[in-house]
Amino acid sequence: MTLTFRELQAQLQPEWGCEHCGSGGQFDVLVVPSLSMDRALMALVTGAHHYEERQLFSLIRLRDPGVRAIYVTSKLLPELVVDAVLELMPGVPTSHARRRLHLFDTDDASNRPLTEKLLERPALLKRIRELLRPGRSFISCFVVTELEKRLSEILQVPLLGTDPALGHWGSKAGSRALFARCGVPHPPGSALAHHLDDLAEATTELWESHPDLRRCVVKLNEGISGEGNATLDLAALELAGRSSGERRRLVHQALEQLPMPAAGWRELLAQQGALVEAWLEGGDALSSPSVQGTIHPGGGVELISTHEQILGGPGGQTYLGCRFPADDAYRLELMRHGQAVGEALAAEGALERYAVDFIARRVEERWDVQAIEVNLRQGGTTHPSMALRAITTGQLDPGTGLFLAPTGQALHYTATDNLTHPQLRGLLPADLIDIVAEADLHYDPARLRGSVFHLLGCLSEYGKLGMTCIGRSASEAEAVYRGTADGLIRRAAELRESPAPAPAHG
Repeated sequence: MTLTFRELQAQLQPEWGCEHCGSGGQFDVLVVPSLSMDRALMALVTGAHHYEERQLFSLIRLRDPGVRAIYVTSKLLPELVVDAVLELMPGVPTSHARRRLHLFDTDDASNRPLTEKLLERPALLKRIRELLRPGRSFISCFVVTELEKRLSEILQVPLLGTDPALGHWGSKAGSRALFARCGVPHPPGSALAHHLDDLAEATTELWESHPDLRRCVVKLNEGISGEGNATLDLAALELAGRSSGERRRLVHQALEQLPMPAAGWRELLAQQGALVEAWLEGGDALSSPSVQGTIHPGGGVELISTHEQILGGPGGQTYLGCRFPADDAYRLELMRHGQAVGEALAAEGALERYAVDFIARRVEERWDVQAIEVNLRQGGTTHPSMALRAITTGQLDPGTGLFLAPTGQALHYTATDNLTHPQLRGLLPADLIDIVAEADLHYDPARLRGSVFHLLGCLSEYGKLGMTCIGRSASEAEAVYRGTADGLIRRAAELRESPAPAPAHG
């Protein structure tokens, strides 16, 4: 009998949701790290299919000798890249973990979601299904869309993730509704609009309700990593003293010229809608923290981390990296709000990773913390926290929000997906590992400091690399980050300047 997606999810076991518990389980996990998203947004991600490497740190599950993992990518991962992750995990011989890991690929580097490619290859799906033990297997994904739901039903394997039917709660409009329900503070904003006229009306009404507002942010309802956000300078429109009709005309003209990163955003507006929200500014300091949690089968909520997000790009809205943990001044408040949102999501039937993004402003001696969106999926802060857990066997202290190594030492990190430099272009993963070893940049478990790397597949073509830089304090983690970045770029430049070896003569 063929089971539905919901019936399959009823088979999920509570211990399958804990990546770091070492529960002694006997199960198989199929990892499908597909960036399943709108094509226009996916096109903005440089080297998109290489981002499938980020979930390699989920292989932390292989610490448990009864666990097997099947990892699928668009193109075959080099053994060196896989081994570089396995060798970091304490408590299990690399050779033993490697025997329980099976790698598959679609041999397709096109700019499409991996899951879509998988669904086009029934023979590959058959080989994968033959490996999975019935009743003791589940799928782990970066994000769950209708593609992943279909994959689960074809394989008849439950998926540990939120049913896309609940995706509304991870949208911009759903986030605002969730915050209102949970009593989590959030900026003034509008309802969803699907036409430019309606969006102009909503923007004008927001300004009329808050005439001191100098800027607002327009958000596509399903944008990710800030690529569906654009700021609108209201102060430049000089709306005060103008008639109602004139205000709306000026706002409409400004929206027509809006520098939205996502191509064809007007079409996306019609498809998914957009809303407008007050841009929070002012105060003595401003930051963009977040809290990340996971919802286990059965509804248990576990907080995973807090972060200070590093944002950039043309509008200052694009996620570039993060620092762990969030500031002492408001970390526990973030965790309190994150727990409330997680419990509300669990009540709706959500599963696995979620994150809540905030804006924090210091006004005199007080911090004002406002929630701005929920991400109902894995995100940019997921793999650094996975990496830290994978290489240290430590735990998050729920009382302080600090991550403690087994020695009790608090650990911090600075992480990025976007270390990009022309000198890095042309380096192969093997070259990177040689540089890291020679310069002593790798993570050292004895010193509890150093760097671990991801996105190695982006190096040669794009000169781009991801890394998580760990230290025993925020300042040490930042110093490790600067030292690693400078060391890599300097050594890469030296390699470029070195003369090529002379050809051998017979």
